[in-house]
Amino acid sequence: MLAKRQIGLVTATALVLGNMIGSGVFLLPATLAPFGVWSLVGWVVSAVGALLVAGVFYRLTKRMPLASGPYAYAREAFGDCVGFLVAWMYWVGGVIGNAAIAVTFASYLSALVPGFGTWPLSSALIALAAIWMLTAVNLGGIRSAGRVQVVTTVLKVAPLLALAIFGLACFQPHLLAPGPQAGAPFHAINVSVAATLFAFIGVECASIPTGHVRDPARTIPRATLLGTVIAAVLYIACTAAVMGVVPAAALATSQAPFALAGTLLWGSWAGWLIAGAAAVSCFGALNGWILIVGQFPQAVARDGLLPRAFARQSGRGAPVFALVIAAVVDSVLVLANYSHGLVAMFTFLVLLTALSGVFAYLFSALAEIVIAHRSGQRMGWRNLSLALGAFAFALWATLGAGHEIVYWTFALMLIGVPLYVWQMHHAHGDHSLEPKLASGATP
Repeated sequence: MLAKRQIGLVTATALVLGNMIGSGVFLLPATLAPFGVWSLVGWVVSAVGALLVAGVFYRLTKRMPLASGPYAYAREAFGDCVGFLVAWMYWVGGVIGNAAIAVTFASYLSALVPGFGTWPLSSALIALAAIWMLTAVNLGGIRSAGRVQVVTTVLKVAPLLALAIFGLACFQPHLLAPGPQAGAPFHAINVSVAATLFAFIGVECASIPTGHVRDPARTIPRATLLGTVIAAVLYIACTAAVMGVVPAAALATSQAPFALAGTLLWGSWAGWLIAGAAAVSCFGALNGWILIVGQFPQAVARDGLLPRAFARQSGRGAPVFALVIAAVVDSVLVLANYSHGLVAMFTFLVLLTALSGVFAYLFSALAEIVIAHRSGQRMGWRNLSLALGAFAFALWATLGAGHEIVYWTFALMLIGVPLYVWQMHHAHGDHSLEPKLASGATP
C-alpha cells in the first residue's frame, strides 16, 4: 500500500482531473450532435452546476477533512440509512460508469483498426478485455494502479488542448444548427445537461483517499476546485471545436468524433493520433474508477453498512472481493447492451451513471446545511445560497434525464434497500430495533 500522506496538491488535482477527463468528453459530441448549439448551453449549465457541487465539497472537506467522501457526509448528517443509500448508489454508479468508459475505449480503438467498428461483438470483447486487464492491475495493489493513473493523466491533456485551439480557429457556426430531433430548446438543454453531467462525475474523488493526503483540510478542497475548473474549460472548448468542425449528420454516427475532427483538421495521421490519445485517456480513467469502486466500499464496510467481504484486502492492500464483483457486473452490462451499438449503449450507461452520482450530490448539498447547523456554525447567506444552488442543479439534472432513466435509477436504489435491511439484521441481531421502539416510537 502507499505510505500515508503521500498525496500532495498536484497528485490530488490529477486524481480529480484524471477521473473526470476520461470517456465522457470523447464520445459525448456524437450523443449531443442532434441538439446543436443547445448542447453547448447544456455544457455551460453543467459546468456551473459542477462548480457549485465542487464548492459544497470544498466546504465539507474543510469541516470533515478525514471523512471518506459523499457517503460519510450523508451519514453524519442523516444517519445510517441515508448514508447507506448514498454509498450504494455511488458505488453502483461507479460500476456502471466503468462499463461506459470501457465502451468508449473500444469505440476509439475502432478508429485505429479499420473495420473494427462494424463488429459490435468484437467491440464488446475489447471492452471486456480492458475491464479485466485493469482489474488485474488493481489487484496488484494501489501502488501499481497509481503508476498507471499518473502516466495516463499526463498524456491526455495535451491533445485536448491542441484540438481545442486549432478547432476553434476553424470554427464554422452554421454547423451548430439544432437538428429536427432536438425538439424545443428547453428539452434539448435538459437532455444535454443530464448527459454532460456524466463528464463531471469525479469532482469528489480527492475526498475519498483522505488517509493518504498531506494536509487534507487544505489540499483536498483546493484540488477539488482546481480540477473541476480545468476540466470545465477543456470540456466546453473541445466540444465546441468538434461540433464546429464536423457536420452534425457525420458526428451523430461517428464511433470516434474527436478522431474525425482531427482528420478533417490535419489529415488521417492526426485522426489516428487523437484516437490513440483518447483510447489512452479512457484506459487511464477506467483504471482510476476501478480503483475507486474497489477502495470506496472498504470505508462503508468498516462502518458495518456493507458485508464484511468488502472490507477484506489482500496482502498487497487490494480489496479483492469488491474489485471482482465490480468487474463481473461490468461484463454483464457490456454483453447485455452491445447489440444496441456503441453510441446507443454509451448514452444509456452515461445517463444511468450520472443520476447515480447525482444522488450523492443531492444529499451532500443538504448535508452541508445540516452539519453546519448542528455544529452551531453560521453558513452565511452566500454559502447557503451556493448549497441550495448545488441541490437545485442536481435536481434539474435528475428531471432532465427522462422518465426511463429515472425509473431505472429508482429501481437500482430499491434493490439496495433489502441489502441494508439484511446487513442491519446481520450486524445488530434480531432485536436491533428494540431500543428505538422503547424510546417512544410506535411500531
